[in-house]
Amino acid sequence: MLNANINISSETNFHEGQVLLFNKPLRWSSFDVVKKVRNIIKSSGNIKKIKVGHAGTLDPLADGLLIICTGKFTKRIKEIQEQKKIYTGEITLGKTTASYDRETEVNETFEISHITNGLLLETCKRFEGKIMQKPPIFSALKREGKRLYQHAREGAIVEIKPREVEIEKFEITNINIPKLKFRVSCGKGTYIRSLAHDFGRELKSGAYLTCLRREQIGNFKLDEAYSIDKFQEKILK
Repeated sequence: MLNANINISSETNFHEGQVLLFNKPLRWSSFDVVKKVRNIIKSSGNIKKIKVGHAGTLDPLADGLLIICTGKFTKRIKEIQEQKKIYTGEITLGKTTASYDRETEVNETFEISHITNGLLLETCKRFEGKIMQKPPIFSALKREGKRLYQHAREGAIVEIKPREVEIEKFEITNINIPKLKFRVSCGKGTYIRSLAHDFGRELKSGAYLTCLRREQIGNFKLDEAYSIDKFQEKILK
């Protein structure tokens, strides 16, 4: 079983393999974090080359837990990616966007007067278990050698096939229509943006994701994670 190194220092051997937990800032891509961490490690001990990779993409408009593996432990990234994930966030009802989140402008509005607390809670249950889900067009999945978001920005029409994902628990934690707070426990490959979009459609309305935080992956928790600044302070002091 892999354990995170929460006691890193300038003496840490990153080539031997480390699992590092980071709180990814908003607007940073997952690759931005990998690049920054690699540069900090290289600066810490005149290291010319070091393997660094992340165990599961987190969108720029999301924050929270991002797991970084170094050295020999990059071979175990897939093992981490297979583990259950927990997210919290906010959904806005009555509107949709092409990206299913705040990256793009609202493109349609819908009626929400029929939506009751009971309907919301009942509809959540329909998304629990194994379901078919279509990834967003604005995603990093590849088709024909390009990322889907590249196709989307070029205005190209690309067929996206639904795939099976598993949602263990989808619960609304606060209702203040049109805003909903939620918590989701799910398996690998689940897109929370798609869940928000499909949830709105199932309500005979619309919805998009306005806030997302990854709280946990397997036994790795956000409250054990480093900020980029704190990591740099510990490694370069």
